[in-house]
Formats: sequence, structure tokens, C-alpha cells
Amino acid sequence: MSRPRKETASEQFDLFLPYIADLPMRDQREMMERPFFSLAKSKRVKPIDYTSPDSKLWVHVSANPDYGMATIWDADILIYCASMLADMARRGVNDVPRKLHLMPYDLLRAIGRPTTGRAYELLSQALDRLVATTIKTNIRAENRREATFSWLDGWTQLVDERTERSRGMTIELSNWFWEGVMMKGGVLSIDRAYFDITGGRERWLYKVARKHAGGAGEGGFAISMPVLFEKSGAEGQYRRFKFEMLKLVEKDDLPGYALSLETARDGEPMIRMRRVDGKGGAEKGLPASPAANEDEMEQAIDRAFATPRAPLPTDAATPPKAPARPRKVSATAAARTAVSPGKPAASPAVSATSPAARPGAPNEPVVDASQLIRRTVIGLSEAATRGFMTDETIDHLRRTCPGWDLHALHAEFERWIAASPDRTPADWQRAFVGWVKRHHEKHGRNLRG
Repeated sequence: MSRPRKETASEQFDLFLPYIADLPMRDQREMMERPFFSLAKSKRVKPIDYTSPDSKLWVHVSANPDYGMATIWDADILIYCASMLADMARRGVNDVPRKLHLMPYDLLRAIGRPTTGRAYELLSQALDRLVATTIKTNIRAENRREATFSWLDGWTQLVDERTERSRGMTIELSNWFWEGVMMKGGVLSIDRAYFDITGGRERWLYKVARKHAGGAGEGGFAISMPVLFEKSGAEGQYRRFKFEMLKLVEKDDLPGYALSLETARDGEPMIRMRRVDGKGGAEKGLPASPAANEDEMEQAIDRAFATPRAPLPTDAATPPKAPARPRKVSATAAARTAVSPGKPAASPAVSATSPAARPGAPNEPVVDASQLIRRTVIGLSEAATRGFMTDETIDHLRRTCPGWDLHALHAEFERWIAASPDRTPADWQRAFVGWVKRHHEKHGRNLRG
């Protein structure tokens, strides 16, 4: 593999990403629970072969013998890049790029690394491994049988023409990774304390907890040790892996999550992960226990969606509705609806559009503007969430139908919808939740662990 290409930096400085001290850290959702990286600091050349328990998803990771496989510490670079992309998207940047120009010093500070000369050498080696590692998977492969890519398509050092010193670098992200970050719901926030975790297995266990238990409510998420071992891609024997996991449960030191031990029906140990309120690792503003507010949410839903809605397809049960978003009211509209002191409020039985409010108007059908606006907003909201899973849908299904790979089920649901135009649902989220619940009722007993 050739060394990174060098370019002069005379015209590159205006392209650098600014250093953001309080940049919220984000990780790509699909990469948080599956074995995409080596969990050991020692060089690994043995490939990773993983197939999901339902045999629908698979991952194959191969290493270049000269560089070794990219490690979970190398993945910190991808977390930094994902965080920058998510921040640009949040700020409304047009054409968020796949090629990022950045200063190594800023990157190292953001991921909690030292900024000594040795640190820059290790950074170069990590970038080489991210370029040299090859991944094959059918996750998000669309109509292709598989997707093949490296984490980075390349990286370049920018060198000062006069001093020959490095003045920054350019990192070109793979299209698979970039699309995964930019898609709706493609990233999850992570606690900055994650970068302080020293063990590879402990780092990976945090990612699993964040992915599955982050919105699972008070009960948390439980996973059997054999399934956890397969998902980790760790080298060595299962017995050693189980011993180390039991030590981590006893230590119980994951940022924002509590670990406890249970026993599965087959006698194997299970790890239950629960989100700890008031600690890091959770999305800002997300309640510690979504289930605790369900009654209040249902009342808000009933008020917001009082208008009758189109029924779902016959084979999709009615799923939970998302909480109503607050409606913005302009100052002009508020002024129209305000009641002046000393004046009685207008009778609700007479609207401004009704014939009674317009003397002499013909006896024409009454159009309730508020109901029309409500139906329009509902329709736009449902259209905006068509074709993907919202965070509310994912969190609900994690609680009610645990154990399934929701991304695989969603791909199967999309194929089922595409097979017949008559199956196009009026509300994508409700239809998908109902479809998953029926699938869970039929096949839940076949789940492993």
C-alpha cells in the first residue's frame, strides 16, 4: 500500500474544519453493535465473519497483512468525522462533503489523545489501517447483493512548501460510511467519557448498551452471552470472553449505563443493560424512562389527532403514535385569537368561515380551516417519515419486540410493500410497527438468546 499523498498547503487553509470545543460526539448507529473492528491493540490479520442470529445480515472484515485490521481505537477517527458531518447537517450546510480537511491537533484533542510527536505517528498508522481494512456486508446494500468498501477512500498530508512541515490533512470517507451518517436517524450521541475507556471489549460493550438500552426504558435491554460473543467478533475462546464480560459486569463502570447479570433459559448468563438517569451517554432531552410518560403522551396524541385517520392495511396492527410536536403560532394569529379585557369570548359554535358569521352568504358547505390545516400537517408529517424508522419507532419496538434486527426487518418490510401498490400505507411508521408485531408473534419463539 502506498504512503499517503502529499500536497502543498498554500491554498488549502480556508477549507479546514473549525475546531469546536463542545462538539457533541456522534457514532454511526449501524456500526455500534456489529463486529466491524478488532477489539485488541495487538495486530490482527484473522478475518471477522459474522452472521446475524436470523441469518439475514452478515459482515466480513479482512485485514491487509502489512497494516493489520482497523481497531476500535482507530474508529475514534470515524466518530470524530461523523460528529463533524452531523454538526454540518444540523447547521444546514449544503452539500455536506465526503472529503474533510482538518488539523490533526484538533482531531487528537477531540478524541482525548495526547498531542505529542508519537501521537501523530500513531494517528498516521490508524489512518492507514482504516484505508487498508476491507469490509463486505449486505447491510444497507440496497439492490446489490453486497457492498464492498474501506472505511476511508484515502487520506492526504498537506505540507508547507517552505518548511516541508505538515500543515493538516484531508480525509476522504467511504460512501457507505458517509451515507450511514447522513441518513435519517443514522447517528447516536455518545458520552465523551467513552474515549477514556481503555479496554477494547469494554468500549464495544458501551456501544452495544448505547445502541440497544439508550431508549429501552426502565427495563433496559438484555442479551445472552453467546449472542454477545458472536456480535463482538472477538478472537479467542468463548470461555475467556465470558470471563472478561463477567468482570465488566462486576465492575459496572460504563458511562451512563448500569450492568447486571441474569440467567437465560438455557442456563447461559445474560447481561442486562439499563440506562442510568442523570449520567452521560443519553440524548439530551430524552426522558430516562420513555415508558413513564406514556399516559401523558397518549393524551397529547388524542388531542393532536382528533381527526379520523385512514385505516392501516389489514395486516398491520395499530402501533403507538408519536407525541405531538408543539405547533408554532405566529404573533398575528395569536393577536386574532386573543380576547380583549372586558369583552366576552366569541362563541365556539360560530366560526369565521361559517354562513352564520357572514350575513347574507349562500348556504354553502362549511370548511373548518383548523381541521384542514391539521389534516395537511398530519399528511406532511407521515410523508416525511416514509421509508425509514424514526427514533420513536425504534425505541418502541426495542421495548415491545426485543431481540430482532430492526434494520433487517425494515428492509424486508420495504420489499413487502414494493411487491404490491395496494400495500402502500397511509402511515409508514404505524404500518411498520404493526407488521413487526405480527412478525414477532409468529416467529418470536425462534429468537436466540
